Amino acid sequence: MDNTVDALNNAYLEFVGAAADVLEAKEISGGLKTPSTDAALENFKQRWELFRVACDQAEEFVESVKQRIGSECLVDEATGSSVTGKSGQTTTGFPPISVVRLEQMSKAVRWLVIELQHGSGASGAAAHTPSYVPFDARFSEDAGQ
Repeated sequence: MDNTVDALNNAYLEFVGAAADVLEAKEISGGLKTPSTDAALENFKQRWELFRVACDQAEEFVESVKQRIGSECLVDEATGSSVTGKSGQTTTGFPPISVVRLEQMSKAVRWLVIELQHGSGASGAAAHTPSYVPFDARFSEDAGQ
């Protein structure tokens, strides 16, 4: 995380420095277009692009951390190893499910989301359920897969 923050900070500082260089070059040239102002503008464009890339990478990092935290919380909740009350009992009121079952359901949901994003709709999703999503015969809702 520190590397991501440092990269974003450095890209920002270089971008701001390039903006200052453009203003300085414009002031020195009296507002006229010169090779110096052109070079400053080109450097500014490059720094802007590098800053955008650093922002995109930071955003990807934040999203991956959010997904990881969400997955860990979901697994904790589903397995009953999350919040415990004073008596040591879980406070969710739901019986824990196995991690394998949770992974199966998660894969099925992800596949449906992908199908819906590609516009095939729910009816297409059932016909294209991937063979790598295993099912547990103990659960009647899985029998249709």
